Amino acid sequence: MKKKNFVPAKKHASITTGEVIRMLRELKEWTQEELAKQSGINSKNISLLENNKVDIGKKRAEQLAHAFGVHPAIIMFPEYEAELIQKVA
Repeated sequence: MKKKNFVPAKKHASITTGEVIRMLRELKEWTQEELAKQSGINSKNISLLENNKVDIGKKRAEQLAHAFGVHPAIIMFPEYEAELIQKVA
């Protein structure tokens, strides 16, 4: 494919990674402890992630994406994937 066939992604919403994690968790009606069990990330780090106190990183994004059943890009780049978040639950 040629570069000219691609267009830059457009921002759909202003939302943080932490807000996406919390939103997905609440859509599943999980506590932070339940998400910790599903993802293998301890609940203290879940809290830090939801409050944007730590960077997510690729490994954590993959763990959370697997737990939620979504692509990691939805978590890592929420401003570009906002419409898909609503379809997850």
